[in-house]
Amino acid sequence: MYRKVYFISLLLLLGSCGTSKKKTTTKSKTYKVSVAGDPEPTAPTPKKSTTRIAEKTLSKADAIINTALTFSGVRYKYGGTTKKGMDCSGLLYVSFAEHDIAIPRVSYVMANEGKRVKIKDVVKGDLLFFKTSRKGKRINHVGMVVSIDNDEIKFIHASSSRGVTVSSLREGFWNYAFVKATRIL
Repeated sequence: MYRKVYFISLLLLLGSCGTSKKKTTTKSKTYKVSVAGDPEPTAPTPKKSTTRIAEKTLSKADAIINTALTFSGVRYKYGGTTKKGMDCSGLLYVSFAEHDIAIPRVSYVMANEGKRVKIKDVVKGDLLFFKTSRKGKRINHVGMVVSIDNDEIKFIHASSSRGVTVSSLREGFWNYAFVKATRIL
């Protein structure tokens, strides 16, 4: 923050000093002449990545959530882990891996990782597990909590019908299919 203020102040100071540059040509060569004693030109400083700066101030959970949100709208593809298509566990696998956290690739194995938490105690970054098939006896879907507002839990996941999207646990289908929540972070 102080660097930005200092840099802007310096630019304003230099810009308002009334310096000007004249171009003088001699034998087809151009020279820049400083009228008011301009400082030596310096190489431009490379811009710092705003994502890296923002990442330092964010919690690990927020950073992972932001990574997952960059995939919003990506179509569903069974086994997919790219912007061309991804499934629910692929979305989380890639999002966590981007921040150097290794988790299992499939949802029913992922469900055995971390510490189980009560639904009333979930926080951003916790994983929610579901059984979406009437016939299936094991967990087959996973999402990650992105926000909790007035007891409404919103989570990001890859739905086979809508692709990567944010849904609410209040929605009847997801509420009915919910099995458990775990905390990896």
